[in-house]
Amino acid sequence: MADPRNKQLRSQTARNSTFYDTIATESAGSPIASELAHTKSARQRLMEADFAKPISTRIMAVTNQKGGVGKTTTAVNIAAALAKHGLNVLVIDSDPQGNASTALGIEHHSEVASIYDVLLGDMSIREVVQHSEEGPALSVVPATIELSGAEIELVTVKNRESRLKAALDDYLSSAEDNGEARLDYVLIDCPPSLGLLTINAMVAANEVFIPIQCEYYALEGLSQLLNNVQLVKNAFNEVLDISTILLTMFDRRTNLANEVAQDVREHFPDKTLNTKIPRSVRISEAPSFEQTVITYNPSSPGAIAYEQAALEIVKQGAK
Repeated sequence: MADPRNKQLRSQTARNSTFYDTIATESAGSPIASELAHTKSARQRLMEADFAKPISTRIMAVTNQKGGVGKTTTAVNIAAALAKHGLNVLVIDSDPQGNASTALGIEHHSEVASIYDVLLGDMSIREVVQHSEEGPALSVVPATIELSGAEIELVTVKNRESRLKAALDDYLSSAEDNGEARLDYVLIDCPPSLGLLTINAMVAANEVFIPIQCEYYALEGLSQLLNNVQLVKNAFNEVLDISTILLTMFDRRTNLANEVAQDVREHFPDKTLNTKIPRSVRISEAPSFEQTVITYNPSSPGAIAYEQAALEIVKQGAK
């Protein structure tokens, strides 16, 4: 039976194609027409692309201790893009601000069971997970304000660094035992710090995913993050590896953005995705509607860039 999501995607693409054709005809030869033609072509390629399932569940800690780099925005939009193309995705919101929960339309007030209850209570992930309206293949473990005190509370807890790993391993194995569809991706949105919540994410993950803003100071503090990844790898998780770096808030009109992008690629040539996420009003607007840009404005350059980045990540897993 044909997947109804594919039919919906094809219908949306047809409507967008008509729009692009109309604008391109009226603005033939202009930079706007060129950009629209490129966007239309990119969407067509994405429709035809194979978002293949990975061999095993990929667990990615999305982290950067520097704030304002698009970390949460990247986590939720990559998750939504993967789910849009039929992959089963779980987002774990491990940031006390709860912005990932907001963007994915998940309730996360103080009465809601959350990742806090998993880390410091007796609840399992299965008891707190919610399904997102972004799509049937996307589920979320929310964060509530209680998580803001977790860093201190975890200090005296036994196996404090591996609480999330134990809970996630149990959730994945119970799903397999119950004959449920396997999760393809788990994205853990970390707080902008290198504390116990981030360490728990790195211990639970097998990959580290670092968004880097294309602005001055982009690489500042990155050496400390790399050092912490190595410490966690040596002490708790020997399979942990930095697999993905994504350039965000890219403004191709400025020399600075291009220089930062070049700098990052020189330092991490094999880990930096080819796709760069542009500065976009649509990306910024989407969370205020409790949506990702993938749903809010799927034809926008920002949404297309995140889908392209998601496809690159999928191809990484096929290597």
